[in-house]
Amino acid sequence: MTENNQSKLKVAIQGVAGCFHDAAARQYFEGREIEPVPCESFHALFDALSTDASMVGIVAIENTIAGSLLANHELLRQSNQTIVGEHSVRISHVLCALPGETVESITEVNSHPMALMQCEQFLRRHPHMRMVEKFDTAGSAEEISRERLSGHAAVCGELAARLYGLDILERGIETNKRNYTRFLIIADPLLANEMKPREELLDKASIVFTLPHSHGALSKVLTILSFYDVNLTKIQSLPIVGREWEYRFYVDLTFSSYVRYRQAIEAVRPLTNELRILGEYVERVGVNTMS
Repeated sequence: MTENNQSKLKVAIQGVAGCFHDAAARQYFEGREIEPVPCESFHALFDALSTDASMVGIVAIENTIAGSLLANHELLRQSNQTIVGEHSVRISHVLCALPGETVESITEVNSHPMALMQCEQFLRRHPHMRMVEKFDTAGSAEEISRERLSGHAAVCGELAARLYGLDILERGIETNKRNYTRFLIIADPLLANEMKPREELLDKASIVFTLPHSHGALSKVLTILSFYDVNLTKIQSLPIVGREWEYRFYVDLTFSSYVRYRQAIEAVRPLTNELRILGEYVERVGVNTMS
């Protein structure tokens, strides 16, 4: 997405500057100057968006290793935010430390537990490095730089290493080279309406709905969507707390005709107890590498 000659855009990210959310935002808004707004948690991110309608957010929604981030599905549903886009990337980790350090001089490696797990094979080949879990990947790099921690290294993205002036000792240390994360770009409905592409460009939507606890309820919905040539790319169910054996369904749809898609939505709406369109946007087919 390229938007030149516009004012700096504030983007809420989960983590500190240089984190993977920050890197994904810079890729998505390439060509436009952005101001990352660090948030300690996804709850804090949604709170920040609710108090500043001029700000957009970027939220990880699924990962090929960890699966769907179910809590973020619920945070999105409970908020008034609208999806305006998506961005998928391959996550690549580096090992970085203060200038002058070497792999042999490192005695402690700091990072988020998930990142340490994803680089376990590399780290096991260097048993002299003690793994210490921290809150954030980029935050580990920032702490090493700020505190001048000799003998310490961070597992993080290349952006964080560059941002905090650290030397990269090894690149691509992740075990699984097919580690992909999909991010959603979200905004207040009024801002989302301004950012929304032209109708003829829209080819993807995310919806959420509940169904009556009756035989064949889901099958009927899926049959109607298929009749209107609407394709399901993802379906995720979550139990509804306090309503035994009832579920909320999060569904991603792709379509070639916006008119047919909207006809499908109106056709299935009477079959649901609740149905909300979380966003209509342009599908990102390509996958970028993010380090």
